[in-house]
Amino acid sequence: MNETTRPPALNPTTVEPLRGSDYPGPFAAAAADRQRRKLGDALDLTNFGVNLMHLPPGCISSQRHWHSKQDEFVYVVSGEVILITDAGEQTLSAGMVAGFPAGKPDGHQLVNRTESDAVLLEVGDRTALDEVDYADIDMMVRWVDGEEKYLHKDGSPY
Repeated sequence: MNETTRPPALNPTTVEPLRGSDYPGPFAAAAADRQRRKLGDALDLTNFGVNLMHLPPGCISSQRHWHSKQDEFVYVVSGEVILITDAGEQTLSAGMVAGFPAGKPDGHQLVNRTESDAVLLEVGDRTALDEVDYADIDMMVRWVDGEEKYLHKDGSPY
């Protein structure tokens, strides 16, 4: 990319990647090598978020989940991932997209089962007070005293 790039444009490689996840306990390991560059934050976007995600071989995008209020959209920039939903598995390759409407209780997850890195562009809105349910594990996100918290499905904290 051009080194003279200036706002409102940016070179995504100048955005520091966040590695891993903030999942509690054993749920973090499968996403430990995931990298996200928060491009939306770097560009001061407030209505929606945009992340450039690198998934190395064997890594997951997230635990299988769905959002109560936020839509999500994923574009596969390069590589190949497996999309897992309640309907089963399907392969997404470069140029393919997937969308996950808010409030639809169909957990989704992307897994890189290849020998090469995959790069994804994630877009999601920033609707307030969104809650998250995880389909396959004992975890959910709820608002407690004004903060997002990971909880067990019985409501007890991690």
